[in-house]
Amino acid sequence: MAGEMFVLLGWAWDIDTATRLAARHPVQHADIGRLAWARALIHIDPDHAATVDLSRPLLAVPIPDAGAPLVIDGYHRIHRAVTTGIRTLPVVLLDEADERACRIRGGGI
Repeated sequence: MAGEMFVLLGWAWDIDTATRLAARHPVQHADIGRLAWARALIHIDPDHAATVDLSRPLLAVPIPDAGAPLVIDGYHRIHRAVTTGIRTLPVVLLDEADERACRIRGGGI
């Protein structure tokens, strides 16, 4: 994943850094309906989505006042799960300090 980045509007996160930081947090299983709130803004390649590994945890970060964490890695997995009727996926929720450590831009930096 060298150099992989997630960009949403004026924000961006370094996925390599987020993946390293995620190793410090437990893997949980979460309802993807709650986590997929930004899905409509993400371009999905259905052919790629059909090949993704659903056992690989999503990476999510806390976003103040959003009501739910923001997935920064895993929208193709979410798409595959939704289209195949899977309701939960593994996820690692980074904490606020880790979110800030992997954020490249946005939020007043």
